[in-house]
Amino acid sequence: MTARGAQRLVDRPWRDVGRPVVLVPLGSTEQHGPHLPLDTDTTVASLVCEALAARLRTDGDDVVVAPPIAYGASGEHEAFPGTISIGTQALTFLLMEFGRSASAWADRIIFVNGHGGNVEALAAAMPVLIDEERAAAWLPCVPDRAGLDERIGRLDAHAGRSETSIMLAHDAARVRVDRLEQGNPDPLRELMPRLRDAGTRAVSPNGVLGDPRAATAAEGELLLDAIVAGAWSRLRTGRPDERGCLVAGSPDDAADEPVGA
Repeated sequence: MTARGAQRLVDRPWRDVGRPVVLVPLGSTEQHGPHLPLDTDTTVASLVCEALAARLRTDGDDVVVAPPIAYGASGEHEAFPGTISIGTQALTFLLMEFGRSASAWADRIIFVNGHGGNVEALAAAMPVLIDEERAAAWLPCVPDRAGLDERIGRLDAHAGRSETSIMLAHDAARVRVDRLEQGNPDPLRELMPRLRDAGTRAVSPNGVLGDPRAATAAEGELLLDAIVAGAWSRLRTGRPDERGCLVAGSPDDAADEPVGA
């Protein structure tokens, strides 16, 4: 299959669409602390999709990046202005109908997820599409950790050092560096029971789970490269698990949450 046409789906007139692999950035519109934009998760997913598409097209594949799905299941952040959550049920239906529609002309549909709150909807929707014999799957924005921990240390959960570093590397003008402040530094697994019951504000009044003050653009470049490497491994050699998530290597990989809760 020879690469052809524009990389963005919306730049192709219908006669030029062909039968490409479709990468779909799936993110959220939600608070990311006092310093990061509301579309941080969507931005990360979009960056990963663009990098994957470029690699696949270099290999001769016909690949397009669809417009991002910028609204997800973000109920845990609803106590903060700017958050728009459509919830798990609505997102599940959206993903199923998206897949059903696009599968009429797409060779394959891969949702690239940048927000942990979307996993439940993906895990419900993808098996339905697969049962309907539609070529659909998803993968998370999870870094390939080989050598990464030694270079940047532990990843934090939301609006902390990890996401802030990526945004500094991508578009520093969108980061309010005058507002960097520590949030709740406890690991996400320890915060999750209370976070699910009472929302993010109950565990972090400023909406940050981590500490963005040490974030750097250099670290962001390393982290984004590692996320793309992890996604590439899943896309090229992975197989869908029972949730429709592409898994490469250890089965435990599928359980990882994207950078950014």
